[in-house]
Amino acid sequence: MTLRSLTSFSFAVALALPALAASVAGRVELLDSKVAQVRKKKDYSGVVIWLEPIDRTNARVIAKSAKMLQKDKTFTPHVLPVTVGATVDFPNFDPIFHNAFSNYNGQVFDVGLYPPGATRGVRFQRPGVVRVFCNIHASMSAVIVVVNTSHYTSTAASGAWEITGVAAGEYQLRVFHERATESVLGALSRRITIGADIVALPPIVISEGGYLAIPHTNKYGKTYPAAPDEGSAYPATKK
Repeated sequence: MTLRSLTSFSFAVALALPALAASVAGRVELLDSKVAQVRKKKDYSGVVIWLEPIDRTNARVIAKSAKMLQKDKTFTPHVLPVTVGATVDFPNFDPIFHNAFSNYNGQVFDVGLYPPGATRGVRFQRPGVVRVFCNIHASMSAVIVVVNTSHYTSTAASGAWEITGVAAGEYQLRVFHERATESVLGALSRRITIGADIVALPPIVISEGGYLAIPHTNKYGKTYPAAPDEGSAYPATKK
């Protein structure tokens, strides 16, 4: 075999072999905003972790559809990470009408009022944080975190997280937590190097100090009117 044919053969074999991929894992801890100590409940779920490749030459983002349910006047899951290009459906499993919307700059949308058993979908076209509300029920809120990478996850109640199938290279690790300020989250971002082995990162400690819950308005920018009488749909709540 000539040197030229050997080089061509080696290149073909390299293309046929799967790229080395690793797992990145860690744990999140949350510091209570009221006292400077770890919260007693120790429910650290809903923190989103993602890895953005520094070199995006061969980076591929696979958009996957997702669902955010509306049931018992609650959005589930409360925090939902998706990729750019993903469509999120908002099925209505309640016996009442809902109207999911967002007026925030992550992505403005309004699916309109729709009845029980129906659903509406929204395609998210750029990265960002989208805060979701219902125009009928002021108590309903959720967050959709749109990321420009296929390497993302959210924490379990224990705070544990893991991202699998990460190709070797340089990445920017980013974090989102609903009750952390932008400055806190920015300070948690870091550059990491991924090789062929499992990467175990030290705990990510997130302070909730400085977080202020701001009341939101309806989709018209006005204060919510009195809650509708839905006693026939929810007999237990009827007075």
